[in-house]
Amino acid sequence: MSSMTARSPVAMARRDLSAQGAVVLASGSLAAVTALDLIDGRLGFLFSLGFVLAVATAPMSVDIRSLITTGVMPPVLLIGALFAVAMVAPEAIVVDGLPAGAGAFAHTVAATIDHGVTLVVGHVLALAGIGIRVVTAPAA
Repeated sequence: MSSMTARSPVAMARRDLSAQGAVVLASGSLAAVTALDLIDGRLGFLFSLGFVLAVATAPMSVDIRSLITTGVMPPVLLIGALFAVAMVAPEAIVVDGLPAGAGAFAHTVAATIDHGVTLVVGHVLALAGIGIRVVTAPAA
């Protein structure tokens, strides 16, 4: 009869993602969600939800030594995604007071300000995840 043993923390750590892997997966998942959200021609709640989920789960998936990357990632990921949308489909960014002939930079800045609450919620959840990982990390 085989015995059931719990995995050691070292064995579990081997399954964690690298910092680069977490960034690639978060970027890829946000790109997929953004593409789905752009089907109706405008960014909406689905984009915000996808962003928050991507940045909140990243700290839980990386190696403990790579947590700094997931702490820096939320603003960079949001601005990068909004810049990509501003380049590809600027009409999807609808912000009151934004002139019709505004360029990609103006669309990116306006969309970043418009999604400020999303950024704060995502970043706070990411930092909370980092805190949980640090507190529950085994002593080295």
